[in-house]
Amino acid sequence: MPFDLSARRSGIVLHLTSLPGPHGLGDLGDEAHRFVDWLAACSQSLWQVLPIHPVGPGHSPYQCPSAFAGSPWLVALAPLVRAGWLDARALATAPAFGEAHADYERAIPWRWAMLQQAAAGFAARATPADRQRFEAWCAAAADWLDGWCLYAALKDAHHGQPWWAWGEPLARRDAAALRAARTTHAEAMRVHAFVQWVFDGQLQALRDHAHRRGVLLMGDVPIFVAHDSADVWLRPDLYFMDERHELTVVAGVPPDGFCPDGQRWGNPLYRWERMAADGYAWWVARLRRALAQADLVRVDHFRGFAGYWEVPAACPTAREGRWAPGPGAALFEAFRAALGPELPIVAEDLGTITPDVIALRDGFGLPGMRIVQEAFGGWGDGSPAANAKHPFLPHQHVPHALAYSSTHDSDTARGWWDQARPEVRAFAAEYLACNDAARIHWALIRATSQSVARLALFPLQDVLGLGSEHRMNRPGTADGNWRWRFRWTMLEGDAGTGLAHITTAAGRAG
Repeated sequence: MPFDLSARRSGIVLHLTSLPGPHGLGDLGDEAHRFVDWLAACSQSLWQVLPIHPVGPGHSPYQCPSAFAGSPWLVALAPLVRAGWLDARALATAPAFGEAHADYERAIPWRWAMLQQAAAGFAARATPADRQRFEAWCAAAADWLDGWCLYAALKDAHHGQPWWAWGEPLARRDAAALRAARTTHAEAMRVHAFVQWVFDGQLQALRDHAHRRGVLLMGDVPIFVAHDSADVWLRPDLYFMDERHELTVVAGVPPDGFCPDGQRWGNPLYRWERMAADGYAWWVARLRRALAQADLVRVDHFRGFAGYWEVPAACPTAREGRWAPGPGAALFEAFRAALGPELPIVAEDLGTITPDVIALRDGFGLPGMRIVQEAFGGWGDGSPAANAKHPFLPHQHVPHALAYSSTHDSDTARGWWDQARPEVRAFAAEYLACNDAARIHWALIRATSQSVARLALFPLQDVLGLGSEHRMNRPGTADGNWRWRFRWTMLEGDAGTGLAHITTAAGRAG
């Protein structure tokens, strides 16, 4: 299904792990298909998920150990039972998972045991047609699959230690050591390949179902990868590291009014001049993979392509960083040459935005983001006239943009209202024509939906009018994030009909 950026659409931001389900966290199974049906019933035609790669420290989807592999923990188990590869009785061994939060600590080891059993069942009982499909998929995905499977198998064998702790021959990718590892860990690599095949098949089945219901999937591409990742281990020459495999500089953002020390993310930084030497082949392959899994992708920290904040690795904060030039237009020209002139990309253009960032975004016709909730915090000298000029207010939007009521990184609409300063609340109440805490989420959604921006998105927590305790992430904190889940009972009542009425009135119904 082609993605038409000229159509007015709206949809929901909800990560797959936030879906209901019996096995500790949401996944690509039946509940995801049911959520698509709910979206269609509410006249929504867009579903944005967070990155779908394996998660990193703190279970963050933005600290991924692979820019290409899918998360094994998003693989649904019931389809494996229906395929005959997993014994239904094995699911009875599941711990007593709760419903309100993703239980990564217990779900991950249990799910992995189930996936291993399913891989063994496939090896023993798969039909010739299934085996042929698996082998054909492995051959098509070989450019990234082999490296990921070897990395994942070695990480398992080393009890989760990072790749630079596997001993120098493997850390330096000595050819003899790699040959021996492939022989020793061939069976484990086969299991990881099977899991990736199942992941891709389940994601495609979900996408096909969404298309039948008129719903498009929007993915999310983090700009950086983790130090302990297959990508860095496979191509260390593309990152700033020393001979001991330690990072010399790391990613972050400079100090601002919200974070006086800035944010030290700690990701490795790209050697863009080396990536340019082969036409940015790694990045082209990464975007091609992302667009094979979604109809549109949001590229996180887009400003980093124009210029990024480089922090010395020895610095505990981001205060001592400096701006360094990114690849700029050359990277996006490479995307166009490989993927076509119309790039289905949304630029996450938040933060310190300079003219070069705007020129890069607009030069390639990429829609940027407008967060309506953030428009009420004051602008300029804080006077009413100055506040009215905030670019995130709906009357300041442009058609070629994506308007959000809030995001996965911000407070919920209700939580924001409850904690807003009096002057912020007064301005928002006047602008939104609402001073009722119980209805403020609808006022924010309505204003976002009525924007001239062609695309509009609302986190599910906003649609449900939930408070701060339901937010997905608190940037700058390490614990308690990425865990929120909804229950189907939350969608009862007027949430769906209210959303459908607003969508229809704003001309966004399919």
